[in-house]
Amino acid sequence: MALFRDRSDVSVRPAVVGDEETIARIQLGAWQAAHVDVLGADVLDNLDAATFRERWAAAIIAPPGPGYRVLVACEGATVVGFAAVGPLRADEATPLAKPGGELLALEVAARSQRTGHGSRLLAAAVDTLRQDGAGYLVAWVLDGDSARAQFLRSAGLGPDDATRVLATGPTPGRTVSEHRWSAGL
Repeated sequence: MALFRDRSDVSVRPAVVGDEETIARIQLGAWQAAHVDVLGADVLDNLDAATFRERWAAAIIAPPGPGYRVLVACEGATVVGFAAVGPLRADEATPLAKPGGELLALEVAARSQRTGHGSRLLAAAVDTLRQDGAGYLVAWVLDGDSARAQFLRSAGLGPDDATRVLATGPTPGRTVSEHRWSAGL
């Protein structure tokens, strides 16, 4: 019996057509596991997997602009996680006076968490942002997502006092907050 899983065949690569199905499944599963207390089961149960697939397919095939990328983490040929990055919007209040990039998403399938895939995805995301001239990274953490906060803190990011309020779905007036974390690259 092997005590350690073989990690010799792990990688991060750009997402390609066909990855959108797995990306959507990983994202929906991660959200349902991590955000039920904050978003509520009613909101999470109403997420449409087909819409997620379509949006990820569009992000892979026709990104919304330069600097937007979707990356996937693989064990062998199997996609087990993903990250999406893009340039920071020009109108966003910035923590540093230089161009920045945003970590738009980063999720790893439950069975593959805590095996280094998240760290590999974040490192690859940072590398792509640096290549595009970004001097810092921002990411948003939903209220109550202590695992994401811990992960980002371990990678050197910290909260920078910016908060945004999001509507959560069909219930009028129901909102949640996200807090911005940032770090220089």
